Order: sequence, then C-alpha cells, then structure tokens
Amino acid sequence: MPERLRLPFAALALIATVLLAYANSLAGEFVFDDQSSVVENTSIRSLWPPAAVLLPPAEAGICGRPFANLTMALNYALHGLDVRGYHVVNLALHVLSALILFGLVRRTLLLPPLAGRFATDATGIALAVAAIWALHPVQTNTVSYISQRVEGLMALCYLATLYCFLRYATSGSRRWAALAVISCVLGMASKEVMITAPVVLLLYDRTFLAGSIRSALRLRAYLHGLLASTWVFLGWLMLHAELAQRGIGFALGVSVFDYALSESRAVWTYLRLAVWPHPLVFDYGWAFLRGVTEAAPYLAVIVPLVLFSGFALWRRWASGFLSACFFLILSPSSSIAPIIQQPIAESRLYLPLAAAAALAVVGLYLLHRRTLWLWSAVALVFATLTSRRNEDYRTPLALWTDTVAKRPENARAHNNLGSALLHAGQPATAADHFTAALLLQPTYPEPRQNLGVALLRLGRPDAAVTTFEAALALQPASASTLCNLGEALLALGRTAEAVECYESALRVDPGHAEAHNNLSVISLAAGRFAESRDHAEAALRRQPDFPAAHYNLGNALVRAGQPAAAITAYTAALRLQPDLISARHNLGVAFLQSGRAAEAATQFRAVLAVQPNHSGARRNLEQALQSLPR
Repeated sequence: MPERLRLPFAALALIATVLLAYANSLAGEFVFDDQSSVVENTSIRSLWPPAAVLLPPAEAGICGRPFANLTMALNYALHGLDVRGYHVVNLALHVLSALILFGLVRRTLLLPPLAGRFATDATGIALAVAAIWALHPVQTNTVSYISQRVEGLMALCYLATLYCFLRYATSGSRRWAALAVISCVLGMASKEVMITAPVVLLLYDRTFLAGSIRSALRLRAYLHGLLASTWVFLGWLMLHAELAQRGIGFALGVSVFDYALSESRAVWTYLRLAVWPHPLVFDYGWAFLRGVTEAAPYLAVIVPLVLFSGFALWRRWASGFLSACFFLILSPSSSIAPIIQQPIAESRLYLPLAAAAALAVVGLYLLHRRTLWLWSAVALVFATLTSRRNEDYRTPLALWTDTVAKRPENARAHNNLGSALLHAGQPATAADHFTAALLLQPTYPEPRQNLGVALLRLGRPDAAVTTFEAALALQPASASTLCNLGEALLALGRTAEAVECYESALRVDPGHAEAHNNLSVISLAAGRFAESRDHAEAALRRQPDFPAAHYNLGNALVRAGQPAAAITAYTAALRLQPDLISARHNLGVAFLQSGRAAEAATQFRAVLAVQPNHSGARRNLEQALQSLPR
C-alpha cells in the first residue's frame, strides 16, 4: 500500500474493528456499581452549581474523581438514564485511547534510537499493538461496565499525556507541552492510578529521548516539574474523597503485609489473563492470602519478573521500560494500599495491557518480521471473544449467573445474583442464593437483608421481620434495612411500628426515597394530604425516576383538590411504567375532575382494554361519555 494511504487506512481499520467488536455492548443494562455511580448519584442530575458536580458525595462511589463525574452529568443532561448514551461514551473513550496508543507507538518507533530497525514497518507494528490492546476481551470490564469509565478516562488521559509529551519533545511546541499538563491534570481527576504518570514520563524521556535522567531533567526540567506538581492536586482530591467509603485504607481489617502477599496472586492473574484471557470473571470476591507459604507460588513468578524489569530498565532497554510500565501502573492498586472490596479486578489491567501488547508485538517482530500477519489473526480471535463476553454484560442476571458459575465460593456474587433474581420476579430461587451467601459469610449483612425481602415477596412477613432484625443487629445504621422492616411490619398490620421504622430510616438517610414514598402512602390513608405530598416530593428529589412516588404524588394532589397538578404526576409515572394500571385509571379521574372528559374517556378505555372487569374504569367511562358535548 502507498505510504500516504497506509496511515489513514490503519486508523480506519482500527476504528471499524473495535466498533464491530463492541456493537452488542450498547444495549447492556446498568449493573452493580452503576446503581450508585449513575442511577442513584444525585450529583449528576444538574450541571449547576459546578461544585455539586465536581464534588460528588462519598456514597456515589465516584467521590474524588470530578472529571469522571462531570462526564456522567453530561450524559444525564443529554438523555437522562438512557443506558445507551453511557455505553456510547465509554466506547468512544476506548476508541480514542486506541488511536492515541497507535500514534504513540508509531511515533516512538520512528525516533532515532529505534528508526533503523522499525521505521519500515512502524505503522503495521503500531496497528498490531493498538488492535491487540483494544480488542483483547479483558477490556470488556472497562468498556462494557459503565462505572469503570473512571479507568477508561484515566487511561485516555495517561496516553494523551505521553503522546503530547512526545510531540513536544520532537517539535518544541509549547502548545503540546500545555496539552500534556492539561491531560495529566484531567487524569488525576479521573482515577488515582494517574499518580504514576509523571514517573513513567520521566522514564520514557530517559529511555527513548534524552538517554539519561540527568539529560531529561536538563532538557525538559520545567515540563517534568509541572507534571509532577499535579500530585498536589491529586493529594487534595484524595483528602476529600473519603476513601474508606470505597473500601480503601489501612485500617479496614487486612494488614499491609497480607494485602501485599495477596496482590502477588492478583498480578499473576493479570499476567495470565494478558496471555490467555480465560476465564474472565466480573467479581473475584474478597479472598486474601495469609502468610508467605500461600503466596509462594505467585511470588516465584512475580519477583523474578520485577527484578528483570529493574535490570532491563537500568540497561535502558525498551523492554525494560515496557515491563516497568506494566508494574508501575499496577502498583497503586496492587502493592500495599489495601482495596478491601476488590483485591482483584480485571479493569486494573486495562492500561498496563498496552505495555504488555507492545512488548509481545515488538518482541516477536524482532524474531521474525512476518509475525505481523499472525497478530491480525489474534486480533480477529480477540474481537470474537470480546463480542461474546459482552453478552454477559447485557443484564445483571446474566452477569451474576456467569460470575457464580466461575466463582461459587464468592458470597457477594451469590448475593448479587439473588438480587437480580428478585428483580426478575423469582424470590424463591433468590432466597436460595442469599442463603448460600450467608453460609459462606455469616456476618455479611446485605444478603440477610435481601433474604428478608425475598421472604416478604413469598408472603412470609413474620419470617421477614425476624430476618430484618438479625440484619439490623449486624448493621444498625442501615436505612434500607429499616425501611424493609417497616414494609414487613406494615404487611402484618403493625402500622405504628412501621412508621417508626421509616422515620428511623430517614434519621439515618434524610433523603431515602423508599422511606419517604411509604410514608406518603400512610399519610394519604390517614387523610394528611399535604404531608403525603411532601413525602412523595422528597422521594422524587432523591430518585426522579421513581414511578410509585410520582403515582403517590398524583394521589395526594387529587385528594387535595389539585387535579391539574395530579395529571402531570400521573403522566410521569406512566412514562416510567406504562403498565401501571392504577396510575392510568387515576389519570382518567384527574382529567374528569379537570373538565377534560374526552381525554378521561381515552384513559378509561385503555384501562378496560387491559382489565375488562375494572368496575371503576367502566363506571367512570360512562360518566365521562355523559359529560361530552352532544
């Protein structure tokens, strides 16, 4: 192919292949942490004031990562909770990262120290590296899982910082230097792993450009200083991030030594997955290694590799830089700082895999130049596996079924599979998985609470009350458990005790949507219409897409003599839940009270089409028809 066509063809081929591999990811639902990061994250509901968007609450799970939260807020501003938009952004970030990696590798291979060996095939090698990285099935954990946008954004900013630094070093343009610093700042505002970027930039400069640390600092001390100064910004973000809320910290029950030993298994897992991406597991659970004996098989692999990386880096080999990148980028999450909730997570391999891919592609190229065709075949296999893995992310039920099959000893996976089954209307099967989670981890409060919900759905409120009380003994300040206990008490006719539970839940979490909604129902039944309206509105402030709260708000407004306002509330409920027959019937009543008989008749006919024996709809339809002008 002529040289002038080679570069655009490679870029278009990369984009097209990645888009095809991830085309089936766009329909995936919100899963796991997406509930806290997106669905329940009130800080993304408005772009104003900026402080609310840039300083999300700790419970959102994205606290301390303002740039990532801002992108979520922009998604919400454009299309609310339409999940496809969030997937499109994640995929766009992945494609951009792949293109930047392609450009970074290509330009690095054209630098004077490497051009003699690689200039002829620089575009092909760069395409192979970028394609292997972008199409590798382990990347689905970052691309197809919306909450891992933090990882994708950080990686994009990391690669952009490197690329802009390279362009500055080879052109001297201050514009590229400014873009490198901006990219570094945005990366620090995306995820804490960006802390390693200034170090990697200095090693890149030393290995491929300046020849030594001293020369790199002499030539570009100002830029290296500016990049390192972004640590101050990251430090400020971490001070305000409440890391303990995300299960990160040194006082959460696992010693630094045991966590470091456990991470030897994590790094070994990442290395294995980089070479052979099977099986891929969404959640590896909480298992930690205790003692050197358990960690010995993993340390026997990891320690020699780290030592080789140090030696190769000292000798200024390109392989030394790449292997050092792999371990450095993993170091914030895979060294001594305990991340209790997820000691192993495939998303952490997202950016380090770029270094591994470059090492593999360039290494085989040096052995035999014809191996670039081999990478084309590998990339196509990876694209097929990626498309297949995306199917597991389509629904929470599919994802957790796959996880439990691969990690049956994972209590959290059983709990989350139970929750998905409960949502799918299978409380009996859900109860089995909650029980399995409790057998694996008896002090785990969440499955105990969820078991109570399953028992309530199965018509066993007495057993549910006992189960909720046991859950509260483990976690007394749980607003959701208090609210669920209130529902069980209400089912037993113990209304006064239920109200006490809901009020206790609101003392723990003043905006708890379920508690406000249930108090709205109770207040309405007691004839306290204004109080019912206030509780429904409070529920909607926390959860605007709560159809039951819109419905109860409409009921309170109708009873208070405000049918016009009730029409808006019922319409919102039906937009969110079109099959909510009671809301459709009451919307017809509100239309009738507002003197809009024709519209009322339409609603009553729609009710009767679904429930022909609905006596209220039939009676109200006759009244509406009589009110129509003859």
